[in-house]
Amino acid sequence: MFARLARLALGAVAAMAAAAPAAAQTKVDFILNWVPGGDHAPYYYAKKLGWYAQAGIDLNIEPGKGSALSTQRVGAGATPFGLADMAGVLVAKGKGADTVAVYNVYANSPQGMYWLKSSGIKGVKDFAGKKIGNPAGDGARVMWPALAKANGLDPKSVTWVNIDANGKLAALKAKSVDVTTSFYNIHHIFERELGADMGFLAWRDAGLNPYGNSIIVNAKYLEANKPLVDKFVKVTQRAFAACVKEPRPCVQALVDANGALKLDNELENWGLVEKLMSDKFSREMALGIHEDGRMKADYELVSEYIGLDKPFDVKTTYTNEFLDRSIKMTK
Repeated sequence: MFARLARLALGAVAAMAAAAPAAAQTKVDFILNWVPGGDHAPYYYAKKLGWYAQAGIDLNIEPGKGSALSTQRVGAGATPFGLADMAGVLVAKGKGADTVAVYNVYANSPQGMYWLKSSGIKGVKDFAGKKIGNPAGDGARVMWPALAKANGLDPKSVTWVNIDANGKLAALKAKSVDVTTSFYNIHHIFERELGADMGFLAWRDAGLNPYGNSIIVNAKYLEANKPLVDKFVKVTQRAFAACVKEPRPCVQALVDANGALKLDNELENWGLVEKLMSDKFSREMALGIHEDGRMKADYELVSEYIGLDKPFDVKTTYTNEFLDRSIKMTK
């Protein structure tokens, strides 16, 4: 009898010990820029392996509907963490959005414009009078004035048409829009669907290469939760480095969590993401870094071509304090 009670007591203690880490977990909401895809694989990989949980983070990954929405949500404090295009974050900061970027994903701009060569369009200057289709919350709309002005085009000379992210290709092929926008990490899909008739311009090849997607945190939340933010960033940085080293299990974790995705397609997506992650500073200073000189240049670009409602010190919009400087992008 006593032996049985002892066993029960030991079992209860073991159960309590096992439950302790779960009880210590902090729920963290993280809104993506779009629906899950290859570029989001590291978050799902780290979650699957329990890395966030081991750091005391119960991570809830929420699909997004554009950088504008994620910036708005984080800026207003409705969601603590988000993923958003950094140039758009600067524009929002001028409007009062209370955000701080803590990790850069795209060291190169992922933005691109697509059209049909058979339409006669050869480049940005031919967009005048044309219809550009993309979602209303797309970061490309925020940055469009910069691309247009840099190429001698009146930004107001085009008509924007609201279409769902998954409807871009269909709308372009049906010619209900003349041009659409997309991130470079799904370039292979446009190439496959449009073939030799695909017209394409990468913004980074048109004189505009601001930082792309970055993880942003609500500033008040950051100030009150620095140890948690530090753990989140370090786990995420570790996950991105692991996915560069060995992509397949990383992307498989994404597919496992999002059943409609196909492994081969998302592996191609991830391969393009790696190109966007790599620049001199991510390779030599730290993976995920926002370099001071580039951020200053991005601020000046946004200020000159788009305008800021209220000027601010760009150094208040990002921090590199949580990065592990020993983790770098592979060369």
